[in-house]
Amino acid sequence: MLYLGQFSSRTSIMKYTGHESSKLEFKETIPKSPQIIKTAIAFSNMNGGKLVIGVNDHGDILGIPELEAHQAMEWIEKLVFDASVPPILPLVYQQWIDNKVLLIMEVSAGSNRPYYQKSLGLDKGTFVRLGRSTMQANADLIEELKWQARGITYDQLPMYHANIEHLDHSKIQEFIKRRRNGVKVLLNDELLRSYEILTKEHHSLYPTVAGTLLFGKNPQQFLTEAYVLCTHFSGIEGREAISSRAMNGTLFEQYDAAYDFIIERLNKSFHIVGKKREEKLEMPAVAVREVLMNAILHRNYHISSPIKVAIYNDRIEIFSPGSFPGPVDPENLESGITYVRNHAIAKILWECAYIEKMGSGFITLFKSYRKYGLQPPKIFEGTNFVKAILPREKAIISHEKDEEVILSLFHVGSEISRSDIVERLQIPKTTAGRLLNKMTDEGKLLRQGKGRGTTYRLNASFNR
Repeated sequence: MLYLGQFSSRTSIMKYTGHESSKLEFKETIPKSPQIIKTAIAFSNMNGGKLVIGVNDHGDILGIPELEAHQAMEWIEKLVFDASVPPILPLVYQQWIDNKVLLIMEVSAGSNRPYYQKSLGLDKGTFVRLGRSTMQANADLIEELKWQARGITYDQLPMYHANIEHLDHSKIQEFIKRRRNGVKVLLNDELLRSYEILTKEHHSLYPTVAGTLLFGKNPQQFLTEAYVLCTHFSGIEGREAISSRAMNGTLFEQYDAAYDFIIERLNKSFHIVGKKREEKLEMPAVAVREVLMNAILHRNYHISSPIKVAIYNDRIEIFSPGSFPGPVDPENLESGITYVRNHAIAKILWECAYIEKMGSGFITLFKSYRKYGLQPPKIFEGTNFVKAILPREKAIISHEKDEEVILSLFHVGSEISRSDIVERLQIPKTTAGRLLNKMTDEGKLLRQGKGRGTTYRLNASFNR
């Protein structure tokens, strides 16, 4: 089975299109039987996937002997079917590329999760695909797979140790007033159940995980790790903390406090426009908002670990527990494809206008960075976590050597422009502009002209 566009020939050795991910794994040779079984189970428990044999870790198409591929086709399907509970029937076939044979095993996402290896049992034989790794599922993950099979998300589950008195009714009333439709209604149990703030079980009402996180008087009493830990570090590496704060409370309170913590630590530049003084952050505030809200909305609250925000001089890192909630390609996040892990939380955040169109967050993120002229953000999916890296402009304090380079340019000419600085220092236009504004304000340089024709001269009266 050969599909056009399935491969690339940029180098002498053809490359298989795509990179290893939660849905794609490369093997240079046919793996041993236990590995094949684990991989098939892991794909079936998650979002499905494809095992391509005859391709190395770099994506180079090497192929395997045709006879070996033909023989394997006969036993792999039976091997996986006999070893898995419930039974998994993979699709196994050959593919010819550049006169080389690849053996491919495709597995669909299963609807009867959890799937496990019969000989190992449920506890030890359940495997999942997290990032590029196949791992044994722990008890928490097995429970989550069971919920998925029932069409339930973790945030919809009841908090049996809590009761309705643990919810802050003034916060719920404020939410009802702020809803997008603006319709005034009476606050009652039926309304709260429709938003899955409460759930009824065995004739008793319980707050849900979503209700506790969004409207609880003290959410961390029941979900101790459901908070955001923000830390400002010195320099660009190391662990020397300047400031650290745990943002507790409801998800609304966590978001507001974490956002303020980050914004307060970003550099700002000021410009006079007409009679007004305008402030501009070193990076787009909307990018901070989108990534932080994405972490709060999509994190796996069943994992006992907080969201972590780390601020360095050259970047901000936001670490969210849990892998992507669906088969998302980190290399194509601007496609607008999105999957929701926490359905009840998402509905309420949308009603409160904390989120807009689903799937637009990453589009807004990358678009805002391009507009600022900064290096693009990076999004990584690791082993049960997602990390976003937002590049910053360098802190002004680190530009002392850059200022010396700028001053040295006047040895070969009497005028310089912003483009001269960008070319010489290899920095974004916004960074160069801020440096020139700073040096002008300090009296080191004199500005001439306006707009694109602006140039700078050395201030002869400045005492260096």
